[in-house]
Amino acid sequence: MNPAETAPLALYVHWPFCVSKCPYCDFNSHVRDGVDQAAWRAALLADLAHEAALTPGRKLSSIFFGGGTPSLMPPETVAAILRAAEDSWGFTEGVEITLEANPSSVEAARFADIASVGVNRVSLGLQALDNDALAFLGRAHDVDEGLAALATAQAAFERVSFDLIYARPDQRLDHWEAELKRALSFGTEHLSLYQLTIEPGTRFATEAAAGRIVVPDGDTAADLFEATRAMTATAGLPAYEISNHARAGAESRHNLVYWRYQDYSGIGPGAHGRRGGLATVRRKKPENWMAAIDRNQHGIEAEDALGPRTRATEALLMGLRLREGVDLARIAALGECSVAALIDEKALGLLVHQGLAVQSQDRLQISEAGMLLLDAILPVIVQSEA
Repeated sequence: MNPAETAPLALYVHWPFCVSKCPYCDFNSHVRDGVDQAAWRAALLADLAHEAALTPGRKLSSIFFGGGTPSLMPPETVAAILRAAEDSWGFTEGVEITLEANPSSVEAARFADIASVGVNRVSLGLQALDNDALAFLGRAHDVDEGLAALATAQAAFERVSFDLIYARPDQRLDHWEAELKRALSFGTEHLSLYQLTIEPGTRFATEAAAGRIVVPDGDTAADLFEATRAMTATAGLPAYEISNHARAGAESRHNLVYWRYQDYSGIGPGAHGRRGGLATVRRKKPENWMAAIDRNQHGIEAEDALGPRTRATEALLMGLRLREGVDLARIAALGECSVAALIDEKALGLLVHQGLAVQSQDRLQISEAGMLLLDAILPVIVQSEA
């Protein structure tokens, strides 16, 4: 049997509902007056059963409940999904089970119950430690409520991460350094630190087009990025991915599956998957996904075979986000071609000379200096298909 057919698998579970839509968010999230919890639980279990039937003999190494706001899920729904996942696949030793949560007092009150059913890691959407910034970002909590939820999470879960958004309009370097210093003082093992980007189709995109929102210029954003990397490294949470920082051994195992281009199944509205050389995507709108479950007992909208070149390119684009970089021999094997057919060696040589990339035998990494320019570097060195 091909080892890839028995290798551990990750599972992503999408819960699409939120109390309100944040103005910067382009995720598949929806606000609804009410949710039939029993119907949604049954639909997610049907979608899960379909994926499990297609991946026999593989255990789960990680499960990630994302959204939307999965902390709005009833704990009994989380429990039912975890029971079904373990019965269908089985878990590897030390399986990581993460749930994204908003830091409201209502949701924090569920943390102990969610932990009791098997969730062992929480990712908390604090987003800022400044009340004016939270109001700008459309968040429903204030700093005190967020920090109270963080304390509750640290008491309930084995592992805790939280998110912050920086490079906000008019944000000064010294103000961000003070905010990040405070964030580091809470002692979590993992931080996700994202520069604010204006995504098409969001309310912020409309505001930016009208000139009412102006994000920091390139030089200011670079200063904020470099300060972030330096401060987290000094605190013992160096960046292991361009926006993610962790103590050694505390990296998000689930997200590493994506970045290392390993297989994962995705269930729920709009969820994507990569398994056995196939790209899967579920129907995005919750009502359409539910209708597909009723018809087909799964929510798949498309399931496409990925050619070797596409798989190798995807693996390169994902893997070069990581500090560890990529194994070029594996990339070439995925692409069924030479490394030279995938990477512009002349452009790469120039980047290595400039100190923006590092190549050592079969491993390629973007350097610390190069990470600042990653979005510009990737299209230069990754060869497009002929």
